[in-house]
Formats: sequence, structure tokens, C-alpha cells
Amino acid sequence: MFNNTFGNIFRLTSFGESHGKAIGGVIDGFPAGIPIDMDFIQQELNRRRPGQSALTTSRKEPDAVEFLSGVYDGVSTGCPIGFAVWNTNQHSNDYDNMKDVYRPSHADYTYTQKYGIRDHRGGGRSSARETISRVVAGALAKLALRKLGISVTAFTSQVGTIKLDKDYTAYDLTSIEENAVRCPDQDVAQQMADFISKVKGEGDTVGGVVTCVVKGCPVGLGQPAFGKLHAALGNAMLSINAAKGFEYGQGFGSMDQKGSEQNDIFYNDNGRIAMRTNRSGGIQGGISNGQDIYFRVAFKPVATVLMEQPTVDKDGRETVLAARGRHDPCVLPRAVPIVEAMAAMTILDYYLLDKASHL
Repeated sequence: MFNNTFGNIFRLTSFGESHGKAIGGVIDGFPAGIPIDMDFIQQELNRRRPGQSALTTSRKEPDAVEFLSGVYDGVSTGCPIGFAVWNTNQHSNDYDNMKDVYRPSHADYTYTQKYGIRDHRGGGRSSARETISRVVAGALAKLALRKLGISVTAFTSQVGTIKLDKDYTAYDLTSIEENAVRCPDQDVAQQMADFISKVKGEGDTVGGVVTCVVKGCPVGLGQPAFGKLHAALGNAMLSINAAKGFEYGQGFGSMDQKGSEQNDIFYNDNGRIAMRTNRSGGIQGGISNGQDIYFRVAFKPVATVLMEQPTVDKDGRETVLAARGRHDPCVLPRAVPIVEAMAAMTILDYYLLDKASHL
């Protein structure tokens, strides 16, 4: 197990901390001959970038990626792709009052207990700034998947108690970027934005749900037993900071149904085997069935709140923490491109694994 490496054939090994010199990585197993669209990659980073709206952290970073290897004349060479995104706007002094104090529900305590040391500046390696490397790798995966006719689209479907009341097929998913929350229903998006702003003004935070849809995935990705595609997607999603839950298809919502009500019935569609419904979420027996893959990821409220909270210091003495610094009141708007990135990396990796499974 490599706890800084993701993937089997298409692999990302990432490095960097929130207030270190850079965030970056090495990507191995990326196919040769893929045109590298730098504008697209930067656009994906911009979607994740801090300071993009009043609903996100105020930290201002250009988040411009620099490729160090593996790309020549605008095309992937098949060699390892090294890259870095340089940090430019660290305010490490904002975190000095947290150096010896544990933020409730944050990784401060567990990191200290595990390693005996922690980088308190912006959370160090436990900061969501680490996800920059995922978005770069995910953007590359999307470019490869584009050649295969596979698309990955995520959106905010719930913030607090405000949620979409229809499934993804009822919405225009091309409209997601028309609002800061990244929700396909513009009226609901405004309600979500107003609520996030209210919570932010109180110094508090709020969580919610991101829904993701993979279209064009061929039949056959995934393997029996320990290589199930939905398990790989769940692993990818739950590795994202603040992720607390994962469900695919109808998930927990179908537990009140009988098998006869839940089954996706096969039929002959002019000589092609098809299914009348997609309650399975595009995966059956751990293997993709050619239908849309859809899943939901639950994200908790950000642990760092800008209000006083009781806690303890590293010696166990009870104290009160008044956190400072620049923090997201809600991770959902910036989590959308991260969910897409992890899904794209997983699908490409399992596509390559499938190609290696038979002659």
C-alpha cells in the first residue's frame, strides 16, 4: 500500500503541504500521443482554486501548473509526467495560535498521535490544498477519456437541508458553471448560495452532497471480488478531504424496495440488449454495464469554524480555541472538480486494467 500513490496502471504519486513551497506529483502509466490541452488543465485548476467567489476561502493563489517532464510538442510521451504548482500566498502566522491546540474534528490530533509531529501551517498535508495534484491528474485523465467518448460531470445537489428534488436526468448539466455553487438548478443554487453566505457570516460552516455522472463508459470495467468498480470509486471519493459517505445507483434510497421493484429489467432493443431502468447506477456485479454511472458523495461541514470552541492542547489541558485564517464555509463548490478528477482517474485506470485482462 502506497499512501501517497493512487491507481494501478494510471498512477499519481503526489507531494506537498498547504504552506510548503509547492504541491505537485508524478503521473505514471499515462498513454503516449494524447494532446495536452494546457488551457483545459488550467481551467480545471481554476474551478478548484481558492478565492474564486465570496462562497470560498479568501486565499488568493494563481494555481498555475508547470509540467516538468513527460510532455513534448504538446503531446504526452508515455514517460512519467512530473508537475508542480507553486504556493505564493501562504499566511502561516494566522495559524500560530493553533500550533499546540487541537481543532475539534480536524486531523490535528490524529496526525500528532501517529507521527509525533505535525505541520500546523494551514493543516500541512491534511489540508485540502493537497487536492491540486488530483485535479491536474484528473484533467489529464479527462483528456484521455475524451478520446474514448467518456465524460465525467459532477454538481452540487445538496447544501445543508437545501437539495435538488429530481435525479440528474431532469437537469441541464451544461449549466453547472453558471453559478458559484455549481448546481444545475439556478433557483436552488441561489438558495444554496444565500445559505452559505449566512453561515459564513456567523463564522460557521455547512456540508452537503456532490452528485457525479459518468457517461459513455463501456461494458466490462471492473473485476470480481476485490476489483469491483464501485468499490474503487468509493475508495477514490472517500480519500477526498471532508468526504463522509458514498452511494452509487439508488444506494440507501432503495432499501425499502423489494427485488422485483428494484431490478433493472433486460429487453431486446432492435437486436441490442438494453435495460429499461438504471437503478443499479451503471454497475452490476462490480462491473460496468454500459449505462450511465452515477453516485453521490457526502461532505461534512469544514472542521475549522471561526468562533470559539472548547478543546485541549497537546498536553491535555482544557482551553478555548478561537481559530483564525482563511477557510471555506462550505467545501461543495470546490469539491465538484475534485470529485470529477478522482472519478476520471479511476475510470481511466480501470479502462487500462481491462485492456490488460485479455489478449
